[in-house]
Amino acid sequence: MADPHPNGATPKEDPLHESKRLIEAAKGSGFVMRVLGGVAVCLQAPDGKPLLPRKIGDIDIAIKQGGKRAATEVLTKAGYAADEHFNAFHGSSRLLFYDQTNGRKLDVFIGDFSMCHVIPIADRLELDPLTVPLAELMLTKLQIVELTERDQRDIYNLAYHHELREKDSSGIEVDYIANLCAKDWGLWRTTRATIERCLANMAPYGLEPEAADRIAQRLSALWKRIEEAPKSTRWKLRNRVGDRVRWYEEPEENTNAN
Repeated sequence: MADPHPNGATPKEDPLHESKRLIEAAKGSGFVMRVLGGVAVCLQAPDGKPLLPRKIGDIDIAIKQGGKRAATEVLTKAGYAADEHFNAFHGSSRLLFYDQTNGRKLDVFIGDFSMCHVIPIADRLELDPLTVPLAELMLTKLQIVELTERDQRDIYNLAYHHELREKDSSGIEVDYIANLCAKDWGLWRTTRATIERCLANMAPYGLEPEAADRIAQRLSALWKRIEEAPKSTRWKLRNRVGDRVRWYEEPEENTNAN
C-alpha cells in the first residue's frame, strides 16, 4: 500500500490546530489561504470556545482565483490526497482533498463561495490572519436555504461573539452584507428567511436571557441595516417577480461549508 504521507507530513487530529498548520504552510510558500465554516466560527470565538459548541467535521478553505496550483502543492506537501476526478471537473471554482489519517474531507473554494447563492469570498482574504472576514463568514451561513441545526448554531455564535460594525472588519461589517443583498434579490430573500428562522428558533437552546437578547438584537439590527440599504435597479426588477420564480440554487448533497 502506498504511503499516504510521502513527504512525512501528517495532518493533526484537531481541526483547529490543523487549519492553523495549513495557513502557516501556505504563508511559508507565499500563498494566502484562509478558513471558513465551523472551524472559522470556533477560531473567531474567544479562546476557540463558542457559546454553542458543536462537532466540527471537515475543513473548508478559501483561496483567490489563480491559486489552484499553489493550493494543490501546499496541501499535498501537508499530507492530503487530491480527488483527481473532482478537481479535474470543478477545479476552476473548487478543489477537494482528503485527510486519510483522520478520515476528513477538505474543501477549497476558489474566488467565490457558490452554494445557494454566490458570495465573493476571496476578495478580502488579507483582512484576517486565520479566517475569511466575519461578514463573509456570516454570509456563508445566511445564504443557506435549508438551514441545518449546526448552521443555526454558527449564526448564533457569530452574532453573540461579534459586534456589528460599519467598514470595520474587526466586527461583522453590516454595510458589506447590506450592499451585497442590495444588489442580489435572491440573497436578500434567503437572508431574510434565515434571520427570521433564527429569531424564532432560539428557545430550545436554553440560552441565558442576556445571551438570547444580544443575539436577537444583533440579528434584528443586521436585518434593519440590510433593509435600509438603497436597492439596485436589478434588485427592484427581480422584486416584482418575487417568490413566483425560484431565487436560489440547490447545492449538491453534502456540499455546504462545515
